[in-house]
Amino acid sequence: MIETLKTIALHWAHSFQVEMIRYLFGAAGVALTYWLLRRWTASRRIQQRTATMADRRRELRLSVQTIAIFGVVNLITFAAIGAGIVRIGHTPDLAILAAQLIVMVIAHDAYFYWMHRGLHLRAMFRRAHAAHHVSRTPTSWASYAFAPIESVTEALYVPVLLIGMSQVAPIQPLAVFIFLGHQIARNAIGHSGHELAWSGFTKSRWTGWLTTTTHHDLHHSEGRYNFGLYFTWWDRMMGTEHPRYHEKFEAVAAHVKASPELVTA
Repeated sequence: MIETLKTIALHWAHSFQVEMIRYLFGAAGVALTYWLLRRWTASRRIQQRTATMADRRRELRLSVQTIAIFGVVNLITFAAIGAGIVRIGHTPDLAILAAQLIVMVIAHDAYFYWMHRGLHLRAMFRRAHAAHHVSRTPTSWASYAFAPIESVTEALYVPVLLIGMSQVAPIQPLAVFIFLGHQIARNAIGHSGHELAWSGFTKSRWTGWLTTTTHHDLHHSEGRYNFGLYFTWWDRMMGTEHPRYHEKFEAVAAHVKASPELVTA
């Protein structure tokens, strides 16, 4: 019994360490990069309001709590691998890797959209999602600033996905590594409060299907729209894209001096 508890504790500690490094790579990496490039990024800031140090401390504190919860949920993945439920591919296969990576990203976007809509239901919002929306002017540190319930629902995607996908083909570890790196990078940039995309990005057939920082920033400032994560597909199909998303995006991306009603409150 003691040995089992030690093993569980070691798995949790390892998971916490890895998740913390990943979070800091994304959140601190984006914050530092934008600070170093502040002469350029200053003109790309979306909101007139600025986040305070108290906001950043709260976001960091909640994110550390979330990472601890991620470590607990990740024990499901460790157990599934140990039991042979999740099969790991030990021979690299580029075709399978590419296919699995594409599925991971697209499925995550769908999962997140509908989970996110669920968290905004009246019965769920205060308990599960209000903590994240305290950040009306989010920073990259808000990437994991979740309440415990949301932390669990966010984390459950990985073990459920891996269990399902490994029934088709053994999981390529590099696909998981790239997916998790992509996830935190997009998350941190999406909460950064600065728009990096260029004018015309949201209406182009080549790039318009990708979310921008403005897309998620509008969700934080207004709450009723833009539930998607990586892609705009679900918001457009379900009618939840902000009606003035393109206009507000262009006000920042094209360096146009927006009228007060165009600037995110």
